[in-house]
Amino acid sequence: MICVTIGFLLLSIYIFINLGGEFIPKLDEGDLATHVIIPAGSSLSQEIEATSKSEKLLKDNFPEIEKVVSKIGSAEIPTDPMPMEVADVMIILKPKKEWVSAKTTDELMAKIEKTLEQIPGITTEFNQPIQMRFNELMTGVRTDIAIKIFGEDLDLLSGLSKEVESEIKSIPGVEDARAEQASGLPQITVKFDKDKLALYGLHVSDLNQIIRMGFAGEKAGVIYEGERRFDLVVRLSEDQRNNMDQLKNLFIPLPSGNQVPLEQVANIQYENGAAQISREDGKRRITIGLNARGRDVKSIVEDVKKVFNDKIKLPPGYYVTYGGQFQNYIEANKRLSFAVPISLLLIFVLLYFTFKSVAQSILIFTAIPLAAIGGIFGLWLRNMPFSISAGIGFIALFGVAVLNGIVLISYYNQLKDEGVTNIYDRIYNGTLVRLRPVIMTAAVASLGFLPMALSNGAGAEVQKPLATVVIGGLISSTLLTLIVLPILYAILETVITKSSNQIK
Repeated sequence: MICVTIGFLLLSIYIFINLGGEFIPKLDEGDLATHVIIPAGSSLSQEIEATSKSEKLLKDNFPEIEKVVSKIGSAEIPTDPMPMEVADVMIILKPKKEWVSAKTTDELMAKIEKTLEQIPGITTEFNQPIQMRFNELMTGVRTDIAIKIFGEDLDLLSGLSKEVESEIKSIPGVEDARAEQASGLPQITVKFDKDKLALYGLHVSDLNQIIRMGFAGEKAGVIYEGERRFDLVVRLSEDQRNNMDQLKNLFIPLPSGNQVPLEQVANIQYENGAAQISREDGKRRITIGLNARGRDVKSIVEDVKKVFNDKIKLPPGYYVTYGGQFQNYIEANKRLSFAVPISLLLIFVLLYFTFKSVAQSILIFTAIPLAAIGGIFGLWLRNMPFSISAGIGFIALFGVAVLNGIVLISYYNQLKDEGVTNIYDRIYNGTLVRLRPVIMTAAVASLGFLPMALSNGAGAEVQKPLATVVIGGLISSTLLTLIVLPILYAILETVITKSSNQIK
């Protein structure tokens, strides 16, 4: 029986390693949030047009949508700064019993995304309103996972991000993969020909002042209206500022008194410049965001790491990190890796103070791995990855499992003190008497967590892993405590008895 138990323990460890992981299970908020993104450098009117089309398309095709609210740009108090080419779209849904297009949130999200693909030139990122804001506040990105590539050359970073984006889209569970738009903003560049400037006797600072005056404006005087005073600013009219030919024909005064057009001393053309430059810890970086759908975050990141190892070669000095929910998961795991050993150590110390025996403390401590077997199998059977709520469930489970061991072993010791010298009589009578308390202790805890394990209401996604671990662990712990623990106790007492006889 001990060999069978060890076999189940090894199997549960293997399952746990391949179980996957996430920070907390994704809550079903009942509403959706997405971004309607158009190419960088687009105007506000183009974004409004694309967003309006999206809203109408959603309302016409999905009767479960109650209303759609969009926000473009930044408010007066810029708590949520957004560029003009990105719109926040909140999709308010009716109760699930009124849904007709889909049965689950993921299915509805996929259908809405496919419908919005009819609008040319836009990309979308789907999430839920609270989850999106939570991701942004905690990690600075709105998606579940953020792949951050650090380096110096913005063009090289942009190329790497596009390569990574195309490679990870084939990974199962990856949705809404999109690289940060770091380049592609059209701008007029003026590159001076220094030889010609020297020929005409011109200075770069003088030309910069003329161009700045034409586009940004330059103070030319002051206007007084009573006690009020206003700066008189001179600049080109709007139609001339928007026309590159007008800039080329802008006349530059020479020291001789003559004039030459700007294009005679400079190369003027449209180029794609940087749309934004992001930095973290003083280093330039670009982000590829993606959402996890139908799969846990840890498994997806492991597949992304394989892509970097096999297909993406980063130049020297460039490196990658992972943010979003995966970052929260790693940080929470670090805390658990500290909290769980401390909890187990405290349990062992209390056991030693109770029994004044290291051997019996270790004996009762075996109830912990016996309980872990059921908890891991419970998560596996319900297709749940390991999460922080499951980790808390294991901590609660270990306490109850040890309590059952104490109930059994303490009564064995009591019978020994009362004069029952035969080990097997002690085990038989003690187990028979303590069978009901052990089962009652496990049953009370299990039945108390049962509504959480079967719940489908608000917050059920977080409650289910915790309850599943406790119930599954108590089932295995109770069965194995009543079978394996007496066997181990018999072996321990036999060894102690033989040692005592040898000493005598």
